[in-house]
Amino acid sequence: MFTTLVFFIILGVLVIVHEFGHFIAAKNSGVRVERFFIGFGKKLFSVKKNGTEYGLSALPLGGYVKLAGDNYDEYKGAPDEYLAQPIRKRFWIIFCGPLLNYALGFISFWIIFCVGYPTITNKVGGVLDGYGAQAAGITAGDRITSIEGVSVKTWDDIQKTIYANRQKAELKVEILRKDKQETLSVGLKQSSQTDTLGQKRSLGLIGIKPDMEETIIERYGFFESAYYGFKKTIDMTAMTYRALWLMMTRQLSVRESVTGPVGMFIITSEVTKMGIIALMHWVALLSVSLALFNLLPFPALDGGHIALLFLEKIRGRGLSRRSDDVFNRIGFGFIILVAAAVFFNDVIRYELPGKFVQVLDKATHFIKK
Repeated sequence: MFTTLVFFIILGVLVIVHEFGHFIAAKNSGVRVERFFIGFGKKLFSVKKNGTEYGLSALPLGGYVKLAGDNYDEYKGAPDEYLAQPIRKRFWIIFCGPLLNYALGFISFWIIFCVGYPTITNKVGGVLDGYGAQAAGITAGDRITSIEGVSVKTWDDIQKTIYANRQKAELKVEILRKDKQETLSVGLKQSSQTDTLGQKRSLGLIGIKPDMEETIIERYGFFESAYYGFKKTIDMTAMTYRALWLMMTRQLSVRESVTGPVGMFIITSEVTKMGIIALMHWVALLSVSLALFNLLPFPALDGGHIALLFLEKIRGRGLSRRSDDVFNRIGFGFIILVAAAVFFNDVIRYELPGKFVQVLDKATHFIKK
């Protein structure tokens, strides 16, 4: 029950932020906003203020902002209607939805770096047979303090520094053992491993394992956290678009890489157990992903409408009423098709039919008792 509540709160925050971006941009552009609703389907309640109806619908999987004159059937040529605005204003109204989701992701990362997050220390938990660390005499309990003259405090620092020097035959490693500093020459063994995007990467390994029991809270100052938050957001953007390209070129499995509400709920249930920082990190990932997905130039997405604005700018005129209607129908069908495909993929991927049968079997057994 708690996980369900957290899931819908997260979903609600993402939707409200996105739709508020459209809403505030429209208001600032002089466009009348008729409705601002969270959810779809049957209206549960609503209030009207300053000409805008704010409400909540029964199905809390999305939301929408209804602008005056945003389609040809309703457009009357009034100056406060959406279609009466110049291209730059319409672009800004559309773009501000994804922009605010992107900003939410950045702010969440910024807060995480400010507050601090648990990370594994530089303490060695064990060594692997046949690697350079074992040959150099590194043992469990040693602390690696620097590699090639670069100070390392966390396991992430160790991994990054080794990767930066992966082409070398051996590394100069300083360790702290029982309050005594030692310098060792540790050989690197080249290895090819698969990264998070399923691509082969060449790595240099020294054969050490972290001490998973020892963690520290790593945090940064206000402005330094902003820098790391921005860097994290940019890195995620690059990785997301790279993953999309790999999926388009069939170098990455779409079935294994894309998830929908079912998968999001399952992941949320696991992340919730890990604490508020992990949950905030999950919100940041979802918010940035939502922004980037919405900017794809596909029908019904914000990116599709932006693409039409660019086409209008080039042609000097917008689509005809018929073409606009066809585009919207295609967009609606596209969204339904993608949503259905992702849903059924999640059902199969997370083996939900089998789990449902197990629950039903347990319930039947309980009733018989």
